[in-house]
Amino acid sequence: MARRTLTIAAALAATATLLLTACGGSNDDSSDDIKGAETGASSPSASASGASDADRPDVSVPKDLDLVFDFDKPSDAKQAAALADAQNYIRALDHGIAQQDPDDPAYQFYSDGNASQYAKSQIQAWVKGGWTVTGTDRYYNADTDTLSDGKRVLVNFCRNQAKFYGKEIKTKKVLRTKESLTSFQKFTMLMFPPSGSSQVWKTQVIEVKGKAKECQE
Repeated sequence: MARRTLTIAAALAATATLLLTACGGSNDDSSDDIKGAETGASSPSASASGASDADRPDVSVPKDLDLVFDFDKPSDAKQAAALADAQNYIRALDHGIAQQDPDDPAYQFYSDGNASQYAKSQIQAWVKGGWTVTGTDRYYNADTDTLSDGKRVLVNFCRNQAKFYGKEIKTKKVLRTKESLTSFQKFTMLMFPPSGSSQVWKTQVIEVKGKAKECQE
């Protein structure tokens, strides 16, 4: 089964120099699930990050996938915008899986560098497996922090994917799993601010820690 996973210790070590000015990231298959086609859920409002829906790509997901972001909105406008587009990156990744398109423009719109490479590799794994997404995917306990440069924002949040399943595209069979420590993940995303006329915060580095005990509910 495909897994949305990353060992960020390796990622950040490999891109420590780039982190000072740009991007980073890496892959590993440690311990987390995002299992794998119709689409239909409406795309999210982008008002929190300052751009109209007309400026943004479709990030709709299948009607039988419920993406839940149980977050409090940060009081800091910059951090709120970064968190909103971190959510859009997650939506875009699932949109690409549902579309079965490793080159889907949605995730490319919300990411650069290794975060973009990571999204592409995840979508490719689902396409190879013949899966799409279904169920309920819940994200919670978000926190944000502006880095010392006053520009970039670090976003952290938890995930419970116990009810998030893969579905075989050909047979429509849902590949159900039981909740375990593997169901819980900790996401860390380095968000870069808009440049030029853009109002989009882009994910440059993503860390996904599997078997995250600190995220167990």
